[in-house]
Amino acid sequence: MSSPPTWPALPPLQTGLKGACPRCGQGRLFQGFLKLRPHCDVCGLDFSFADPADGPAFFVICFGCVPSVILAVWIEVAFSAPYWVHLVTSLPVILLTCIPPLRPLKGWLVASQYYHKAEEGRLVTTPEPAPVKDAA
Repeated sequence: MSSPPTWPALPPLQTGLKGACPRCGQGRLFQGFLKLRPHCDVCGLDFSFADPADGPAFFVICFGCVPSVILAVWIEVAFSAPYWVHLVTSLPVILLTCIPPLRPLKGWLVASQYYHKAEEGRLVTTPEPAPVKDAA
């Protein structure tokens, strides 16, 4: 009888940014641009554990959108630029800083969830102690 295969712990940053399976590093994580596959096509890891929620969007908004919008506002205030100037400067910068990072960030968050064995929180309840009767 053979034992189940053991998988090396792969760094989440390496596998996530590549969009690779967090367990084997060979299979693909994504089915579309941001849609996760149901499972790894190489090792069979079920990706139902993965729930990065709005994490990728949060990071993109903080580190991509905010500086891009500040640039657009600066162009408007400093030069009183017409709309066409924003169309050829601000819009491409906003699109380039917001859309491309979404997939690698989502991959990194999913790989980090697997690596750190992150799960949904559960409320642990302890039973109430039985009342003590007086020995009178």
